[in-house]
Amino acid sequence: MRIPELPDLHDLLAEARVVALPMATRFRGVTVREAMLLHGPEGWTEFSPFVEYDDAEASAWLAAAIDFGWAPQPAPVRTQIPVNATVPAVAANAVPGVLARFDGCRTAKVKVAEPGQSLADDIARVRAVRQEMGPEGRVRIDANGGWNVDEAERAIHALADADLEYLEQPCATIDELAELRRRIVRWDIPIAADESVRKAADPIAVARAGAADLVIVKAQPLGGVRRALEIVAEAGLPAVVSSALDTSVGLAMGATLAAALPALDYDCGLGTASLFMQDVANPPLRPSAGVLPVGRVTPDAELLDAVTAGADRVAWWTARLTRCHALLAG
Repeated sequence: MRIPELPDLHDLLAEARVVALPMATRFRGVTVREAMLLHGPEGWTEFSPFVEYDDAEASAWLAAAIDFGWAPQPAPVRTQIPVNATVPAVAANAVPGVLARFDGCRTAKVKVAEPGQSLADDIARVRAVRQEMGPEGRVRIDANGGWNVDEAERAIHALADADLEYLEQPCATIDELAELRRRIVRWDIPIAADESVRKAADPIAVARAGAADLVIVKAQPLGGVRRALEIVAEAGLPAVVSSALDTSVGLAMGATLAAALPALDYDCGLGTASLFMQDVANPPLRPSAGVLPVGRVTPDAELLDAVTAGADRVAWWTARLTRCHALLAG
């Protein structure tokens, strides 16, 4: 993992803060999002791999945090980023309330294939989003690899009237994505690869296999802004920058990535601060008129105190960062 000269562990922990942000709606099984904020020479940065990730995977997130906090970033080519609303796997009647939190967004990403739910639940949710967005709005779905090829094909057929913009990671493997792409060519719906990029040993393999039409890139999981830009260039496909349910500090890292892309053909998934009840910045980095500004975020001292995690969680994150630092050093 390419990073700037690795800071001493003491320097990383000197101003570290562990926060716990309550969510307005349960999302990917999370009701409280934990994160560790660090302060480097370039400004505040974020280390927030999900708690279930092992240290090897989490170390890429630490490399990204160090790169953003301790090294200058690529120059932006735009000053604001258009973003989508994100609709968790809620009941259809909850959709208007979720979308109301995303000011001015004309694209919505809808979670589908949630464990314990049915295709009927997905259809109802997507149709509710389409109704709220109107015919001019753009609707994309994200299955997080939850369908096999037959299930995905069946779902796409059932959602034909939703006029989908694209399908994000409908199936788990590259072979499945390639097969599905062949099967649905008559519907002309692009396939976007997310987990097949950020969780893959070779993030370019999905593009090389012709299994996707665009790639989803996330700054933290991919090791930082500059590494993500390299992956996009190597893939040779349009890119959508998305968040990993970051705080406003981490979202600023994602916005920096989106701002540096040579082309930005799709609205980005960086509006997820709207899913939090509390954040670390005042104002939080939420969509306004459907866009986010580009620039670093400095946490508000009072808000930091209000969302500081308990001592046991601070100790847990400190131990985790220490282990990941050792992996990067080794």
